[in-house]
Amino acid sequence: MRGRGFQPANGSPEEQSEKSFLEAMSPQVITCKAAVCWGAGEPAKVEEIEVDPPKAGEVRVKLLCASLCHSDIICRNGFPVTPTGFRCDAIHFCREIESIGEGVTDLNVGDVVIPAYLGECKLCENCLSGKTNLCFKYPVPMNGLMPDGTSRMRAKGQTLYQFLGCSTWAEYGVINTNYVVKIDPKLPLAHASFISCGFSTGFGATWKEAKVEKGSSVAVFGLGTVGLGAVEGARVSGATKIIGIDKNGMKKAKGEAFGMTDFINPEEGDKPISEVIKDLTGGLGVDYAFECTGFTPLVNEVLESTKVGKGAAFVIGAGHSKTVELNFITLLTGRSLKGSIFGGIKPKTDLGFVIDKCMKKEINLDELLTHEVSLEEVNKSFELLKQPDCVKVLVNI
Repeated sequence: MRGRGFQPANGSPEEQSEKSFLEAMSPQVITCKAAVCWGAGEPAKVEEIEVDPPKAGEVRVKLLCASLCHSDIICRNGFPVTPTGFRCDAIHFCREIESIGEGVTDLNVGDVVIPAYLGECKLCENCLSGKTNLCFKYPVPMNGLMPDGTSRMRAKGQTLYQFLGCSTWAEYGVINTNYVVKIDPKLPLAHASFISCGFSTGFGATWKEAKVEKGSSVAVFGLGTVGLGAVEGARVSGATKIIGIDKNGMKKAKGEAFGMTDFINPEEGDKPISEVIKDLTGGLGVDYAFECTGFTPLVNEVLESTKVGKGAAFVIGAGHSKTVELNFITLLTGRSLKGSIFGGIKPKTDLGFVIDKCMKKEINLDELLTHEVSLEEVNKSFELLKQPDCVKVLVNI
């Protein structure tokens, strides 16, 4: 699967076109396989499920590949979506449209797409503000259902829920078109799945959310897929000092591959991380710091590692805790703290910039892919993530 682009189906172009047209005009319920998690903390189980045809404004898609990230571990443990029976799914994937619902005019059967758990209407107050990527009209789906409050999937007579509205550990699924982005089919499938969430979250945080300036200093806490994306975004933006922090020493080489200039392993010394960062920056701290792990006790260190008066810290990692405790004095001395989803990237407006850089090989996403598993081995992927050499696991459907 590494580096492979979308492969068209067999048959002449005319035969494919006629078949696609007929299927798109009269889609039926599809029975297929999916990895289902029936309760918080339970392992995923491959089940036979039913997937309904798309309704108005929706598309049904065939999964080409998916990948696993830290958010999927959180979801499997019941946060933030906690229905009794739900499918615990990766939000990184690449799919081909199998059929379209009524009123869909901007997408066609056979288009290759990636999900966007954020929508973008381009007309609401937030979309027009230029200050956020959180659309009022199409918010982040947190209830596991489609925008109309229903599900398109069932297993064993029970309703299945989608993580953030875009389930991916299934051979087929239904998505609202406002949460879909069409991509160039020449983009390698693995790269497409990485761009759909984790990597873009980090890249966007430095490039779009923080707007890191040329010559800036940056600290990135956690060198997983999100953190490495933040390192790459800082490099592309012209940062001259990019400090990566991770307790896994094997991440040093990965960070350097994406542009990291300095590496800190917190377990190799007794000083607080913020103090080590200040030692590397002439005692001042960095201009920008990014928390990419979701480990809330780190937030104070992230904030403390920035410059007094103008330092900016960003929380972009998903975590289990719903609250965080802050040092009031650290915040009072002119530093700022901001949260960000998907790195501030607007899916339909901004994602093309990241994809274009990948197509031009200005970003080397091959460095992210370390392991591959089949759908039947999806539980193995959770164990692989614990391995020190693991960055990204690709799930081949």
